[in-house]
This record gives sequence, C-alpha cells and structure tokens, in this order.
Amino acid sequence: MSSEHVSQDSDDNVADRTVWDVVVVGAGPAGASAAHAAASAGSRVLLLEKAELPRYKTCGGGIIGPSRDCLPPGFALPLKDRVHAVTFTLDGRLGRTRRSKKMLFGLVNRPEFDAALVDAAVKAGARLREGVTVTRVEQHGPSVPDRRTVAVTTADGETVLARAVVGADGSASRIGTHVGVEFGQVDLGLESEIPVPPEVAEDWAGRVLIDWGPLPGSYGWVFPKGDVLTVGVIAARGQGEATKRYLGDFIARLGLAGFEPRISSGHLTKCRTADSPLSRGRVLVAGDAAGLLEPWTREGISYALRSGRLAGEWAVRVAEAQDAVEARRQALNYAFAVKSGLGAEMGVGRSMLNVFAKRPGLLHAILTTFPPAWNVFAGITRGTTSLAESVRRHPAARKALELMDR
Repeated sequence: MSSEHVSQDSDDNVADRTVWDVVVVGAGPAGASAAHAAASAGSRVLLLEKAELPRYKTCGGGIIGPSRDCLPPGFALPLKDRVHAVTFTLDGRLGRTRRSKKMLFGLVNRPEFDAALVDAAVKAGARLREGVTVTRVEQHGPSVPDRRTVAVTTADGETVLARAVVGADGSASRIGTHVGVEFGQVDLGLESEIPVPPEVAEDWAGRVLIDWGPLPGSYGWVFPKGDVLTVGVIAARGQGEATKRYLGDFIARLGLAGFEPRISSGHLTKCRTADSPLSRGRVLVAGDAAGLLEPWTREGISYALRSGRLAGEWAVRVAEAQDAVEARRQALNYAFAVKSGLGAEMGVGRSMLNVFAKRPGLLHAILTTFPPAWNVFAGITRGTTSLAESVRRHPAARKALELMDR
C-alpha cells in the first residue's frame, strides 16, 4: 500500500508529515497485535507508545489458550512457569487443589511479554516510536488536510497523519474518549511482586491459587514466576480500603508477610457497556481502550490480543476506503466481528459475575466437587472451549445461570 508524502523534513524534532496507512496508539498486547496485523498486510504502520519499553504493567500475566492462539506466527512465549494445578479457597477456607496432566495455562512477566510482542510487530514492518504521549485525535479541522485523513496530536505539539487510527492506549484511553466508549463496570486491582526463597518457590511451582474473596465479586490470586510470586486481589471500585485490607490479610494468611515486595501497584480495570461504540469515523479502539475484558475474571490479555488483531486487519480496510461511507462500513464490520465473538463471551461473563457476587460459596462448591465444572474450567484455560460456548452447549447450565442471575 502506498503512502502520500505531504512534505519532507529531515529535522527529527519537526512533525513527520508522512501520511501513514495506520497509526496505532499504545504498544500493549492490543496495540502490538494491531500493528503486527496491519504491517503483515503490507500497510505502512506507526506504533506510538508513551513509555519506554519494557515497562511494568499491573497484571497477573496468565496466558490462557485463546491468548496463545492469537499470538504472531512463530512467537516464542517467554514463560516463567507452566500451570498444572489450581488451589481454590473461599476467603482462605475450604481449600482444595485440582490437578491436570495437561498444562492449563502459562505465566509470563508482562514487561518481557509486551516487549516481545512489539518486537514481532517491528519485524513485521511496523515503525515504533517510544516516549510519545498522544493528547488528541482530530478527524475534522485545520490539522486535517482531507476527509481521508486523521490527525493525531502529541504532547510536544507534533501532528501525525494517518488514513486509519487504532486506539489501544489503555483503560484511561484518550482515543476511547474520542470514540465515546462508556464503561458499565470498574474494578480496582492491587498487586505485589514478592521475591521468595527457593524452598517457597518450589512449593508453588506449577500451581496457582484462586481465593474467592470477602467482598462481593472479589477474588485473589497467587501466580508463581520462578523466584517471584505475583500476589493480587480485585474488587469493585469504591471499596479501596477494604480491598487493601483484603490484600494485606491475603498475603499474611499465605505466610508471605515477612517478604518485602519488589513492586506494589494498583490498576483500574474498566468493562464496556454492551452498546458502547467501537469506532468513530476512521478511528477504531481495541483492548482496554475499548473496555474489552472478561467481566467475571477481569481477564484482559486474550481480549486485547484478539481485538487488537481484528482492529489491525480492519484498519487496513478503513485506510483503503476512498470515502466516509466505505470507511464507516468497514469500521462497522470490525465492531460486528468484536461483538459477535468477544461481546457474546462478555454477556455470559456478566451473568457469571452477578451469580458469583451473590453466591461465591456455591461457585466454590461446584468447581471443587463437580467434575464437569472443573472440566469446563480446564477447557476454558486451555482454549478448547469458552464460557459462552459451554453455556450454549449445555441447556441445563444456561437455564441455571439465567435463574441464578435473576
């Protein structure tokens, strides 16, 4: 795909006036996947990231089957551990461990994982610029030379031009604000990266802990990554002090209070409303910027990778559109692709969260004593099924979920 050059300038401090086919804002899993997909299709792609890579991200780092299946061809996962067992507890009580001969999912450190995804996008042909904060997107006005162009303005006053833009700049997305994304669920996640001695690390190797927490809809986790345990909790926003107490009690109960965390962090996860837009004109949003994550578990990596790849593929079509009508048609096709797949999964996830918030003990009992429920859990983590597919395939489960949700 050819690109139009508005002007030539050798000064790196002056805006590059190249009209890029696709500009991607944000170099997390969604942005890197979008950049990889668009570049692989032959588009001229610019990937903008406000931080210097690698950068830390509050995240458990679990790579389930759907995440693995959306990775670029030949991508080598930098796994820190392979999970074959899960211990479930109910606010620290009634612990039970379920094991699997096959790997359930893998664990990664997000800085390393994200940087590797960006490397894959660059190898596919995308150009990366780090340390660039995007402040505004315009599709009309003096910065926009024609109706086929989007102007992206950075914090230092530079204007970057593109035929299509993908916003993947996180849950506080400026691009999402431009599109009009609205959130119906906001949660607070708190996490500590805790170095532990070899004997403690050995006890956790290959096993994760999931604790159904004391606050409605809350849970905690322990993810082992070699000599570091990622320990975190998540609960609805508005219960900050209670969520902090839960994390402190959780760490103490596990016997980890005597180890100094290497990193302690917090992050808001935001889940979109079902009718929230995914595009505006020639601008698409993906991943956290679109509010795409699983409402019950708040798992976001697979949603970022899948929506990012779709956004990159459809951004190419938007960039090729010769008029606003065709651009809108392609953007709506992207929205349909997301809503028919990820949107359906999110709908079931919302129902699961409602049931879990009301009856965590029931869910714990089912998962730990009812083999078919464990098999579904294992299938979801491996990627052989999804929560939505499992509910569709089992009418009794769907009916029970509907009744409990009411």
